Amino acid sequence: MDQAMRNTQPDLSRRELLAGLAGAAALGISGSTLLAADAPDKAGVKIGKIKQSVCQWCYGKVDFETLAAHSAKIGLKGFDLAGPDQWPNLKKHGLICTMTPTTGIGKGLNRKQNHEECLSVLRKRIEETAAAGFPNVICFSGNREGMDDAEGLNNCVDALKQVAKLAEEKKVTICMELLNSKVDHKDYMCDRTAWGAEMCKKVGSPRVKLLYDIYHMQVQEGDVIATIRKFAEYIGHYHTAGVPGRNEMDKDQELNYPAIVKAIIDTKFDGYMGQEFIPKKSDALKSLTEMVELCDVG
Repeated sequence: MDQAMRNTQPDLSRRELLAGLAGAAALGISGSTLLAADAPDKAGVKIGKIKQSVCQWCYGKVDFETLAAHSAKIGLKGFDLAGPDQWPNLKKHGLICTMTPTTGIGKGLNRKQNHEECLSVLRKRIEETAAAGFPNVICFSGNREGMDDAEGLNNCVDALKQVAKLAEEKKVTICMELLNSKVDHKDYMCDRTAWGAEMCKKVGSPRVKLLYDIYHMQVQEGDVIATIRKFAEYIGHYHTAGVPGRNEMDKDQELNYPAIVKAIIDTKFDGYMGQEFIPKKSDALKSLTEMVELCDVG
């Protein structure tokens, strides 16, 4: 795999590590998984007030075709973080790439010496995403490494202003992901919603927004529903997972996902919400179906 192709998998080391921590058994295909793939068509999305997608990396050994077929069957719209090499197979199943990958997490836009490389990849991905008719590309702030947050914010603003016009012309939204720096991504700079919203405000483009990861922001700052309501205009995409553990959003975790999704819908959000939990149960596809149904609220 050449460097260009590696850039379609910006978060692979992090995601492989998280998947490994969840345990190979929790991510493998079992007999019950195959049954889940053959579940009745009525399973999955019924109401559809929020468009849902899935992050493939969470599903370990579940092959692409199986996951894509099941995702389409239960009413999902696409895959997050699928590289251009995977797009033809997505389209075969009537799915789209709901968030195009770009560069990695640690080396981001908060340092001017990264701008040339990061913006080159961003421009290429914006062009490719627009040509495919897809909606979003991801970007990252990078880590602090001793840098003041105000300086990092200004550097991110400077970088994003250089590609905002292209994004507007191509009707593609650039989403900087909010990640927690307490547990999973030590030293990551874009770790608070208010910081990210200020960055978006300073860029001043409707095509520069935030990827609000519900799991990460519950770990980092809590107060999820109030924060979503306050900063809704700056949020272009959502990710899900239970807290603690980043697993299914069930009775063993602390977030009330139906209430959170209802709050998102109430903000008139018209983007996508990606299921990014790591299944801890042996039947990964059944878990996906159940979590999709949980978030399919009126």
